[in-house]
Amino acid sequence: MKWKLTLRFLRSVMTIVVIVGIVNVILFLFLFFLQLKNNNFGTEEASAETFSRTFSQYVELHSGKPVVNEEGLKKLQDMNAWVQFLNNHGEQVAAYYTPKELQTVYSPIEIVQMYKYKELDASTTVFVSEAQRFSYFLGIKNPKVGRYVMTYDYAKIFKDVNVFLSIFLIVDVLIVIFVGFLFGKKLTAPLHTLIDGIQQLRERRFKKLPTPNGVYEDVFRNMNELSEKLDRHEEERKRLDQMREEWISNVSHDMKTPLASIQGYAEFINDSATDLTAQELHEYTSIIKSKSMYMKDLLDDLNLTMRLRNHQLSLQFEEVNLVQFLREMTIELLNDLTFGERQVEFEANVVKAVHKVDKKLLKRAILNFIYNALVHNDENVVVKIRVETINPKYGQKHPSGSLSPDPEFHTQISISDNGHGIPAKDLEQVFERYYRGTNTTSKHGTGLGMAIARDIIWAHEGKLDLTSVENIGTTITILL
Repeated sequence: MKWKLTLRFLRSVMTIVVIVGIVNVILFLFLFFLQLKNNNFGTEEASAETFSRTFSQYVELHSGKPVVNEEGLKKLQDMNAWVQFLNNHGEQVAAYYTPKELQTVYSPIEIVQMYKYKELDASTTVFVSEAQRFSYFLGIKNPKVGRYVMTYDYAKIFKDVNVFLSIFLIVDVLIVIFVGFLFGKKLTAPLHTLIDGIQQLRERRFKKLPTPNGVYEDVFRNMNELSEKLDRHEEERKRLDQMREEWISNVSHDMKTPLASIQGYAEFINDSATDLTAQELHEYTSIIKSKSMYMKDLLDDLNLTMRLRNHQLSLQFEEVNLVQFLREMTIELLNDLTFGERQVEFEANVVKAVHKVDKKLLKRAILNFIYNALVHNDENVVVKIRVETINPKYGQKHPSGSLSPDPEFHTQISISDNGHGIPAKDLEQVFERYYRGTNTTSKHGTGLGMAIARDIIWAHEGKLDLTSVENIGTTITILL
């Protein structure tokens, strides 16, 4: 896989470079031959060549001799040029602006040399042409103008070009292979690490990868964040699996106990119906009824907690003054024969704290907390219910106790007792389903009360905090 990726990048780089090289060669050859055909290697030379070829238009015959008209003379001055006319014997018949050292008679070989080479001086280029049946030399004194006469063999040039292109392509291919290999290796190395990381994720091995600098930095950073999240989710899944197994085990146990009682008493009544007195029959049927009611309460609590956890319960919100609401709840609790003799105190630092809540569910949650404080402690335990308005950011109390809570201030409800307290090792499990503390023998309730109460507070978008010290007491704080 590693070499396959490297070779793929290498082929891509080689293909691109070879295509660019071929296009460049073709373009270079096209421009070269186009310039060669048009003799247009420079504007100065092209202008001089054109001027020398078209100079015949300024030449006229007078008495059989060539004469340059005024326009032609002006052109010669503008071009810093001179012209010398020769007859068929190479003799000068007319001249304009020629240098003193210029000879007046030429042999055929001297004419060729004058055209081919700069025989006069290095800064003068001589052109040859014809006008009015006379040949003429036209010299242009300009160091920028030059002419080179080439002698070449097409077959040899073609062969040399083939050799040159072959060498060029071989060298380029070698360079491309070398550069492409280094580039591909550097580019694909992080991909190999990334693929290994994905393989580890697939195998549920969440290992953090080293983050390289460059274009892959964000990819590796996101990959590591994903790995961390999956690792946390995996741990959470394991924890939930363990909780589910314990939950199923607890449900099965809690259901079996009342079912066994119901089954046992039902069979006893069935077998001894004629021998039982009315009082015994009433006692046994009452036990069956209480066990069936317990199972009903257990199933109702299970249904409620599942609906709360899955956000499938529709809350009936209404505006409620929590101070009055909790005061009435405390009075109602003290009027209950079961807890009428217990010490439950209510205190508030505000007169009014209005919130939109589901009265039925919130009452159940707070009563669950109060019942736990009463049931799992001695009869002389003191339970305090306190309502106050604070700023959760700074822990400040509201400056005016007679006003409704400001948007920056929240309502805090605390339920505290001076009972046995909860061992530190059990604090994290208090809100788990079916948890019952090790410091109590009470089996009151279904074991779902604290979990349901917590989920109700969360459904109100509230915060819940529990602190406890053994032999000192427990405090539950609700922030709305």
